[in-house]
Amino acid sequence: MAKKSAKKRTRSEKARFRPFRWGRRWLYRLVLFLLIIIGVAVVTYRVINPPVTFYMMQEKWRLGALDRQWVPLEGVAPVMARSVVAAEDANFCNHWGFDMSAIRNAIADGGNRGASTLSQQVVKNVYLWHGRSWPRKALEAAITPLVEAVWPKRRIIEVYLNVAEFDEGVFGVEAAARHYFGVGPEALTAVQAARLAAVLPNPKERNAARPSSWLRKRAAGIMDGAATIRRDGRAACFED
Repeated sequence: MAKKSAKKRTRSEKARFRPFRWGRRWLYRLVLFLLIIIGVAVVTYRVINPPVTFYMMQEKWRLGALDRQWVPLEGVAPVMARSVVAAEDANFCNHWGFDMSAIRNAIADGGNRGASTLSQQVVKNVYLWHGRSWPRKALEAAITPLVEAVWPKRRIIEVYLNVAEFDEGVFGVEAAARHYFGVGPEALTAVQAARLAAVLPNPKERNAARPSSWLRKRAAGIMDGAATIRRDGRAACFED
């Protein structure tokens, strides 16, 4: 009788619902599922062009239409790629997704200086949403090294140039070159490329075709930076 009662207690204990254990098990499964989804998405966009981003969908809903046309990196003037690197991430070829020196400088500056690399911006634009929430930053920090490991540097630049917003509703360098200057991206001059790069941090309030004195000065600095990274080899990872 004692053995039978012990067996019954064992069965009842096994059958008893434990919400903490159940929740933990399903949390593990959810995390694993998300990791698989993210991995597949990163591998897929290495060879397939992202059709649209969350931010583009938001802007299309707000504006009604977008101006965008994908262009391969081979169809863009090389000075355009050098200009965005000089403007946004001069050490692009030398880091693995995070520029630690830029992060340290940003911290020393009191957080008033941006430290996001082009890789981080691509992750934010392609896979995530805009904003300053901690969940988004955590996901960005998790996905960025994976993108750096799977995508070549040229692919990161190519995607960046095709998903960046250059004016309200104007996405990608193909649309931007025609919108501002009436030329294809392959025909951009060094001045035009520098002005396009100069509007990227705040495209809704800056105009590459009618630049303010500040933007002209900023573009001149970007031109110098683009020439510098070409000379010192910091453009080698994304140039033919």
